[in-house]
Amino acid sequence: MEMRILGVPGLIPVTILTIWSISLSSGFITWIAVRLPLEGEVAAPGAPWPLPQQWNTSSRQMTIDPAFNFVFASNLTDCDVLDGAFERYGRWIQLDSAARPHDNLTRVERIDVRVANAAGCTAFPSIDNDESYSLTITGSSTAVLNSPTVWGALRGLETFSQLIYLSDDKKYLINFTSIVDFPRFSYRGLMIDTARHYYPLNTIIRILDAMSWDKLNVLRWHIVDDQSFPYESTTYPNLSFHGAYSAYHVYSQENVTRVIAEARLRGIRVIPEFDAPGHTWSWGKAFPVLLTPCWGNGTQGGPHVPNYPKHGPQEILNPILESTYAFMEGLYEEIVQKFPDDYVHLGMEEVYYACWESNPNISQWMAANNLTHIKQVEAYYIMRLFNITSRLQRPIKRIIWQEPVDNNLAVPKVDTLVEMWKDVTNGASANTTWQEYTLATAQKGYNMILSAPWYLNFISYGQDWKNYYQVEPTNFTANVTLQALLKGGEACVWSEYIDSSNFLSVVWPRASAVAERLWSSRAVTDVNTAQYRLDQQRCRMIRRGVPAKPILNGYCGDYEWDVRPE
Repeated sequence: MEMRILGVPGLIPVTILTIWSISLSSGFITWIAVRLPLEGEVAAPGAPWPLPQQWNTSSRQMTIDPAFNFVFASNLTDCDVLDGAFERYGRWIQLDSAARPHDNLTRVERIDVRVANAAGCTAFPSIDNDESYSLTITGSSTAVLNSPTVWGALRGLETFSQLIYLSDDKKYLINFTSIVDFPRFSYRGLMIDTARHYYPLNTIIRILDAMSWDKLNVLRWHIVDDQSFPYESTTYPNLSFHGAYSAYHVYSQENVTRVIAEARLRGIRVIPEFDAPGHTWSWGKAFPVLLTPCWGNGTQGGPHVPNYPKHGPQEILNPILESTYAFMEGLYEEIVQKFPDDYVHLGMEEVYYACWESNPNISQWMAANNLTHIKQVEAYYIMRLFNITSRLQRPIKRIIWQEPVDNNLAVPKVDTLVEMWKDVTNGASANTTWQEYTLATAQKGYNMILSAPWYLNFISYGQDWKNYYQVEPTNFTANVTLQALLKGGEACVWSEYIDSSNFLSVVWPRASAVAERLWSSRAVTDVNTAQYRLDQQRCRMIRRGVPAKPILNGYCGDYEWDVRPE
């Protein structure tokens, strides 16, 4: 049967001849009804995800013996990033305990990983990292992976692992291949919310594994919120003592260190979010003075009187007290010492004004400072927090949600990323699209990341991954200068109805669709052809221990989830 492997336009698609008897073990999807045949070009086995920028393959095959006769080698020594990767991929390329190399094919016996710059062996990944690589498998017993950095080497190792597949008689196969690859966007994230539901450490590490298989490179950790404060602070230990759901539902300093270390070994940055001034109810359990007392019926109805649904008895940080900013400076000094990334997410979304407006002390403070609109109080808080984060022992760069920019507040542009999250599709906007919001922010000159069309916590029956895949992040303008302000995006997973029992199956392989959109060429848009490669990626995840949900009818070879040998 003739198959075609599609790459980036401008490259000649490579025609290969494949006998179907060696292809079905990779995974198989089929139609909803016989009268509705699937569209698109079926992917050959061992098709990578996300699609590389340049991928040339051949019908010529080699074999491999990952269990007993395969070597990972590098020009770098004492590099924990590569050592860890070699251990993981040494396990992941062993597809079946009963599989064997093909007796009549040349063996790939080793992969030489050649890294030009060893700096990553002693550093953390950053937004400026070069993740490019080239990979060559051309008949020699040695596959060659070249990259400027260890971070690119990690991406290349993942691609190499995906090229390996099994024949139906369980023989290892890999095709002659030449790949040149690099990401389209430097920021490719997944946001997890551990305040509404707590995710055990083992779950977070499995999330990091799955992210690395999709070449995602930012774990955005929305670690605290109104509902709970599970981060164990050394500066303010009572925050988790009183604010966590229980003593069990706490991320110790050792836990956080482990997450950061495991992420680094996979080339993933960890960016924490301590959302404020809103979403801080749990902070007030330990430090009530941080929160603004709300007045339920004017000066006769407070303080600490709710006016539901406008406001509770107290909520949102009190912006007029110097003690608030002293507290925040102490907390952020700790945060920047604990989290090594250049960026911290400051939150700043959903600053509901009702409580501030109800408080007569804030009204008096506004009058004394010649402020006439409550937005100016928000602007004052932003100015103070930006000043704090600029004078820390290790000054940081900031990510904020889009509302301060929407409100035309004076948000510094230097070292700031604005996260665009509002859209009609996620209920955050009545009639303004993410494209309109993003264009307005770009026209103000801000660098941005996009999450609005990729809220994976919204679940629908069917192939909703196609909606995420078909989003073009730069389709807010034809102006290439404004397009360049978009640095990438992230899939967000809010956890009101998600915890460690269902996170992995809710998120994957839907997050994979976002990952390809952020990695591969803009020209890669054929969703019908992509479904066959995505099915292979989903089956790889099943084999590697992540219960990614199916994208359509079908099966994953003979290794369905939770099937145990008799």
